[in-house]
Amino acid sequence: MTESAQTPGPDADHLREAVARVRGEVAKAVVGQDGAVSGLLIALLARGHALVEGVPGVAKTLLVRSFARALGLDTARVQFTPDLMPGDVSGSLVYDATAGEFTFRPGPVFTNVLLADEINRTPPKTQSALLEAMEERQVSSDGVTRALPEPFLVAATQNPVEHEGTYSLPEAQLDRFLLKLTISVPDRDTEIGVLRRHAEGFSPRHLEAIEPALAPADILAAQSAVDAVSATADVLAYIVDLARATRDAPSVELGASPRAATALLAAAKAWAWLGGYPAITPDHVQAMVVPVWRHRIQLRPDAEIEGVSVDAVLRSALAQTPVPR
Repeated sequence: MTESAQTPGPDADHLREAVARVRGEVAKAVVGQDGAVSGLLIALLARGHALVEGVPGVAKTLLVRSFARALGLDTARVQFTPDLMPGDVSGSLVYDATAGEFTFRPGPVFTNVLLADEINRTPPKTQSALLEAMEERQVSSDGVTRALPEPFLVAATQNPVEHEGTYSLPEAQLDRFLLKLTISVPDRDTEIGVLRRHAEGFSPRHLEAIEPALAPADILAAQSAVDAVSATADVLAYIVDLARATRDAPSVELGASPRAATALLAAAKAWAWLGGYPAITPDHVQAMVVPVWRHRIQLRPDAEIEGVSVDAVLRSALAQTPVPR
């Protein structure tokens, strides 16, 4: 795309510069996770949620805590455990002896950024307490609907290798996450950088050095700007063709749904806005396919036994689907 196709504008530039500062603030605590920070930013700007997966010790929780602090928003953390109840997340009615009546005590979900730590360690009944909050931005209790603060982002973490005492997230729950970000073990140089910081006195329990880089009004304005990013008919057809390609793949039992297609559109718009583009291009779509769809595709059992991965299926769909010019 040519320079003339970019969207300069002082307001847009101010917002993008503020978003860029978030990356710098997070980098004060987390080394070598620029891609994951971009994913969290895309989820926030597209009014979505992010599932962060990685083995123990790769700074998943630290990443989300640092990101929330760099946003300057209210944040809450819930450690998901087998005995956690739905009311512990969404809130519950509590009897007020003074007033002689039941009053609603808001749960930790009434915040801007909710860190759902190890979300797959709680049963589906409690996981489902987040469904209405993530989709409708509200909580219903005793016939009363209460709106959640805006902006609202759920960033959930889970461990892919330890299965004892865990519960797989239901498809309906997974579908509420815009992105699934995978955090891998860092390369040698990055790991040396992590140790160097700890040797110099860094502690993940103290994040005072991270300063808020965005005001809540800036986030809401950026979300509105993302909504205004356009998409041509050819690009929309390209997204649909990609979704249909996943459904036709021989190793796939359940391909990308129409909701998955709209999620890809939303993420591509956020990625395009971050780059200063007024409209999404096939490149923006291609960049978002794997993180947006990797948790929405179900493989056939025989394909899983043979070691086929969802990411490989998605890359194959990208390679086989004609790209609009």
